[in-house]
Amino acid sequence: MVERRSLRIGTRGSALARWQTDFVAGLLAAAWPGLACEIVVFQTHGDRVLDTPLPLIGGKGVFTAELEAALQSGAIDLAIHSFKDLPTELPAGLVVGAVPARAEAADVVISRAGYTLATLPPGAVVGTSSSRRAAQLKYHRPDLQIMDVRGNVDTRVRKALAADGPYDAMLLAQAGLERLGHAHVITQVLPATVMLPAPAQGALAVQCRSDGDILALLAPLEHTPTRRAVDAERAFLAGAGGGCALPIAAFATVTDEVLHLQGRVTAPDGSRQIDVAASGPSADPHTLGARLAAEALAAGAGDLLARQSSEEG
Repeated sequence: MVERRSLRIGTRGSALARWQTDFVAGLLAAAWPGLACEIVVFQTHGDRVLDTPLPLIGGKGVFTAELEAALQSGAIDLAIHSFKDLPTELPAGLVVGAVPARAEAADVVISRAGYTLATLPPGAVVGTSSSRRAAQLKYHRPDLQIMDVRGNVDTRVRKALAADGPYDAMLLAQAGLERLGHAHVITQVLPATVMLPAPAQGALAVQCRSDGDILALLAPLEHTPTRRAVDAERAFLAGAGGGCALPIAAFATVTDEVLHLQGRVTAPDGSRQIDVAASGPSADPHTLGARLAAEALAAGAGDLLARQSSEEG
């Protein structure tokens, strides 16, 4: 029997973060009529520092540390994250209590002129703050110029479509655009063969303390296939020794209790790309992710990641 009748839910203040939090609060309300949810808004380090590329301000935890500290102190009961922003190692006492069903995981192109990746003219300027997207883009189109872009989804869409803006195109996550009603601005959905997504992209993480009452409340929100897919992807990320600031990509699907995992590590300059894939029992995602990461490292992924680290240093 779940006795708790109210929850304090922490979130970032961006429109996407608020949408995600309202979505989870709606799932909780549907599962537990009468449960009161209070939304508490936080500004994270990543929200405050907008004039520096993400990899240079410490990708791991840049959007999550303040929320996690509030969870640990008991100031809030839940924190809602874009799962791809969550470091692979969680602070002591905290768990991902629920993973709802995933949205689309793909990356997309936005272009005011309607360009696709193939039709962008030589030397065109493409905006992204992601080293993963930039590296894969350089691998397929080394002639393009990459320009950093920061800001929330609405800001990036506005910059991408500005008639006098510097960007010929911009790369963003499909899920965020669709959640905020911007699907109509998508020029192209990039296939995984060209742009493999970030581990856990499109998925939400409902983080909490290891509290039995709260975990019981979250149980109806859990989507097992999504949990197993993102666990495999994050195990690949952790096994490769990377964080969200490195050019590591992974995507998994579950079919008939079989987990299919793709992994990719790309040189920062796009000169080389290592692709690996494997399948295994869906009930053991961590083993599959770790095994595939070992295969990628054996194929030379470690050298590519070391090159990234030396460039940042």
